[in-house]
Parts: sequence; structure tokens; C-alpha cells
Amino acid sequence: MVPDPRSPRGLRYPLAGLLAVAVCAVLAGATSVAAIADWLHDLDDIARARLGFVRGMPATTTMWRLLIRLDADLLATILAGWLRARTQPSDRPRGPRYRQVIAVDGKTLRGARRPDGSQVHLLSALDASTGIVLAQVTVSAKSNEIPAFAPLLDALEHLLGSLKDLIFVADALHTQVGHANEIAARGAHLLIPAKGNQPTLFTQLKTLPWAQVPIGHQTRDHGHGRRETRTVKAITLHTPGGIGFPHAEQAIRITRTRTTTKSGKTTRETAYLTISLPATDAHPIDLQRWIRAEWLIENLVHHVRDVTFREDSHQARTGNGPAVMATLRNTAIGFHRISGDTNIARATRRANRRPHDLITAVISSNPRTQ
Repeated sequence: MVPDPRSPRGLRYPLAGLLAVAVCAVLAGATSVAAIADWLHDLDDIARARLGFVRGMPATTTMWRLLIRLDADLLATILAGWLRARTQPSDRPRGPRYRQVIAVDGKTLRGARRPDGSQVHLLSALDASTGIVLAQVTVSAKSNEIPAFAPLLDALEHLLGSLKDLIFVADALHTQVGHANEIAARGAHLLIPAKGNQPTLFTQLKTLPWAQVPIGHQTRDHGHGRRETRTVKAITLHTPGGIGFPHAEQAIRITRTRTTTKSGKTTRETAYLTISLPATDAHPIDLQRWIRAEWLIENLVHHVRDVTFREDSHQARTGNGPAVMATLRNTAIGFHRISGDTNIARATRRANRRPHDLITAVISSNPRTQ
């Protein structure tokens, strides 16, 4: 339950009703607090009554004062739980090596500023199978994503009950010994790249006898004016005498070869990673799929927040407002995705045209939307 930050004296509008309005409005494409209030004011009397507003409506300032004072991290966890409860279980058979993959990535809200002028940065965790952001934490103004990783795991564990057997994928910033130990202690696994921030590990992986390792899996794709071949090799790391990164069971090399269709120019990129699962539980075909999950949070969430919801243009500068609005956008994106929509902009326009259907979908226990 979301704690009400308002004084109990003089309360006119219920917290649940105000939150329902905020969620519905952003589902319908609202990009700011003013747009949320406008959406409510534009509803007919019947629609407003269904949301609990029979006598009067909150002003924009009322909505603004509430949202900037909410606990943004807790709200993210609660709304993620609400989305998960509405998600239809997949009827597709799961293979014996199926794993739930959690993609972790950070995003700076470029238009938002704290009182000291610093930018707001959020760290999020995405369920790659559903498109739901399961947790989001605000990075301290005088810190970075690394110390925020453990609180993010705490929020996930609070939501899911356990992190056992999950696979976490993230960018090279999170190739940290502390992260590997933290994830292993919770029974989960880490698939992580090695780059210049870990020079010893990168050198160890690069100098493994890759020429002697057979190709494990290869894919060929074409689109966006280019052809791409992705080749995965994996080798078991024997201990003692493996590499200097805790819990690593396999080393991975992935080679991406891209050819531009128009010019014929070919580029080649090689990346090195480790995973804390043995070869019996993580075949090259699995590694190929899991590695690509790292990009999902950028493509499915962050890009949509910027393009469809114009997040970087939103200049919220007070309290928890920027993080709360980001959480509402995550919720809208996840809601539309679990309803089968891939074009989020189109889904928000449809929701805005059909407010009664939208309200029914949000306030009912039926997991299907309009």
C-alpha cells in the first residue's frame, strides 16, 4: 500500500482516486502533471464518478503536491506488483533451461534537475519476458549506479519473494566483484561483459585460446539497411586457475559482423563476457538470447519514454516528481505491452479515445485492457 504523504487534516480527495487518475492519464498519453489534471477535467461526469470524483475535481497544484511527495521507489514496486498480477501466464512450453532474465540499466532524466542543479538518474530492472519494469531506484545525487545496485536487488526481492535462479544482465559498469558476490548470495546468476573498467579481467578473457573453441551458435539477421551475423563461442573456466572474477563458470566471446547494404562496408566487433552458470545449464543458443536481453530495457522502455512520452523535455524539478513521473511512464508501457500492444504511441491514443474502456481496464481485476 502506498503511504499517503499528506496531512490528514483537510483531505478532500482520496489517495486511491488520485493515483488511479494519474495511472489512467499516463496510460492515455499524458506527459506531465498538468496533462494528468487536464485528462480528468475532460472526462464526462460518469467517468469521473467511476474514479471517485463526484463533488469537484482536484486542481493541477493538488495533483502536483501529492506526486512530488510520494515515495517513488516504493510506488515503483507497488505498481510493478499490480502489473504482474494482471499478466496472463504464458501458454508457450518452456524448455528445460528456461530462465527468467532481468535486464538492469540506468537512465538520466535530462530535463529534470534537483535543487542543487544535479540531474536525476534512475536505475531500473526489466523483466525481459513481459516488458514490465519490476523495480526502479533513484541514484543518490553524489553517487552513481554502483551503490544503487544492492537497493535495486532489495526492491526486486521484496516484490518477487526470492531471486533464486534469475539471470541478471547489465552493462560493463556493473562488472563489479561486489555485484557478483551479492547476486550469488541471493541464489541468482550474473551475465556481464568485460571492458576497460576491468582491464585484468578483459585481458584474461581476450587471451583465452578462442581459435581452438568451436562455434557454439550463430545467427544471421537483416533489416534497417544492414546484414548482421552474430557468432557465439563459450568455454568452461576451470578452477583453480580460472580467471580473477568470482563465481564465473564460463567465458563467452561474441563476434558481431555488420555489412551496410547500400555501401557494402563491413564492420566487426568483438565482446567478451562471463556467466555464473555452467555449460550444462547455459548452452550457446541460450547465451545468444540472454545477451541480447541487455538491450531490451533501452529499446522497450527508455526509448519509448523519450519518444512517446517526451521524458527528456519534462522539466520536473521538485521533490520526487521526476522519479514518480518516470514510474508512471514505466507502468503505462508495461500495461500496454502485457495487453499485446507493441506500438505504445498507438496504444496511448486508443486509450485516450476510449476513457470508459480504459477506466474499466484499470479498476477491474480483469487483466485484459480496452
